[in-house]
Amino acid sequence: DVGSILRAGLEKMWEKYPLIGDVRGKGLMQGMELVKNRKTKEPAPEAVDMIFEETKQRGLLIGKGGLYSNVLRISPPLTANYDQVNEALDILEDAIQLIQKEF
Repeated sequence: DVGSILRAGLEKMWEKYPLIGDVRGKGLMQGMELVKNRKTKEPAPEAVDMIFEETKQRGLLIGKGGLYSNVLRISPPLTANYDQVNEALDILEDAIQLIQKEF
């Protein structure tokens, strides 16, 4: 149930921000691919680094991966509750909204 809340929040961000090229994963293990252009799927690893810093300053630690280091790895503990996941989504969206302006 908590994983579906996380996924729905990430997909909602995908609809709003062109920087997000794809959302994928299962349950509480989700990935968000960042791209400079959705059509060409050009990777945006710089955006990942910038979002890392923004989320870290706000108390959210996330991972990165992917062949081009342009995928945010979001995997909260299995004990995460709805409030914690919603707080993480808010922090992540604030960071993406701020970074989106630069891409």
